[in-house]
Amino acid sequence: MLKTYLFLLIAVAFETFGSACLQASQQFTRLWPSLGVAAGFLGGLYFFTLVLKVLPLGITYALWSGIGMVLIAGAGWALFGQRLDAPALIGIALILAGIVIINLFSKSHFQ
Repeated sequence: MLKTYLFLLIAVAFETFGSACLQASQQFTRLWPSLGVAAGFLGGLYFFTLVLKVLPLGITYALWSGIGMVLIAGAGWALFGQRLDAPALIGIALILAGIVIINLFSKSHFQ
């Protein structure tokens, strides 16, 4: 199970990289960031499929998208100076709480 969660984190890392490259590509007008988009999303989807061998789709997607949203919000702040207001930070905290609740209390992630 630890390997599955490692693959999930790798998938999220690829997806976060791809999303950051999407912003940096300036609507695919810059070559290297555009190639980073393809590499990031393809790598993310590959590792996502590996996770689906163990975890159900709904749980996998909830974790993948939730963790990804938190990371890309941080990347937007760190790389592109995109500021988050209090409601956005509260929303991110609620997403993190949902991830914790799924992992600590749900039996759905066991097939």
